[in-house]
Amino acid sequence: MICESCNREYEYNRKQGHTKTRCNTCVQHEQRNRKKQKMVDYLGGECSFCGYKKCLRALEFHHTNPLEKEFCMSNFSTITWERLKKELDKCILLCSNCHMELEDKIAVERKYNKK
Repeated sequence: MICESCNREYEYNRKQGHTKTRCNTCVQHEQRNRKKQKMVDYLGGECSFCGYKKCLRALEFHHTNPLEKEFCMSNFSTITWERLKKELDKCILLCSNCHMELEDKIAVERKYNKK
């Protein structure tokens, strides 16, 4: 069969997650994107600092207190929505640029506080 999303040839196997029109890789990508969109919407749909909201992949979750962090948000695909919401309540939504600027600021502060 040929996947209608990526045009890759695949052998249909329902147990591996294929559908009759799409390969399991494309099915997984779609499911992850839907769940991430739900997570982004839960936190307001845009960067908390600058308001960016154009690209879903450019939006990231930042734990405001790393000591309360139970798991890394990038591992969300196998976690229940209720558990995700509890972890999302510990986060703010940032675009990639604002997230890196904030992480850099935190790293610099740690460096100077150690002296």
